[in-house]
Amino acid sequence: MSRITFDTLLEAGAHFGHLKRKWNPAMAPYIFMERNGIHIIDLHKTAAMTETAAEALKQIAKSGKKVLFVSTKKQLKDIVAEKAQSVGMPYVIERWPGGMLTNFPTIRKAVKKMATIDKLTQDGTYSNLSKREILQISRQRAKLDKNLGSIADLTRLPSAIFVVDVMKEHIAVHEANRLGIPVFAIVDTNSNPNNVDFVIPANDDATKSVEVILDACCAAIAEGLEERKVEKVDAPEAEGAEENAEKRAPRRRTTKARAAKVADAAEEATEAAAE
Repeated sequence: MSRITFDTLLEAGAHFGHLKRKWNPAMAPYIFMERNGIHIIDLHKTAAMTETAAEALKQIAKSGKKVLFVSTKKQLKDIVAEKAQSVGMPYVIERWPGGMLTNFPTIRKAVKKMATIDKLTQDGTYSNLSKREILQISRQRAKLDKNLGSIADLTRLPSAIFVVDVMKEHIAVHEANRLGIPVFAIVDTNSNPNNVDFVIPANDDATKSVEVILDACCAAIAEGLEERKVEKVDAPEAEGAEENAEKRAPRRRTTKARAAKVADAAEEATEAAAE
């Protein structure tokens, strides 16, 4: 797993917090100092906590579970989408659909509606519709794809969510807290870290800062997925070895039984000769 360093975070500007007057007192343990009215985040803690979060994400991925990435900030959308796609994880970069976690079955119905529309285009049903109906359905499909296309493969609730800016994504954090879903988050000095299970104190506005942290976390997820593949390959081989051992075991017992019979026969012959 690639380790994130103090220098890497410093170059990315991860240490810049918000103005002192905008700070959240709960972030005090993660603040190193104040300079020119701006809080400076302790990057030693950021590096250590990023590695802790990355290790936990690796274990989640290794167990075959999903992590949902959430960030609706304009400057971060593309970065979050790219990193999540690189490890095959679902993500939300448009408006957070209220009740996405707490009312998950309804969201799944909307996703299935996309599949139904796609089926209509494939079986020729479109040819029997008017131009107006086709236009309406096409617009509906585009809207659903924009908001929910990135979670089309999420067939069950995620095992964790990764949030960038807990203040902006407070609804997502609240829903995850209600359902007991672990929350991983990049938390700035103006946010409340108390509702986050794995806090990564850092600048959540700078694209470079977020990219560096996501790189480390996604690298850990990729490593977990790779280890899962290796275990799946090794498992059948181990099962095959056990089956072969079981097949050989009766033969050994049969050989021992034959040896016992031969020994008994030899003993009887010896007794007969003696008589």
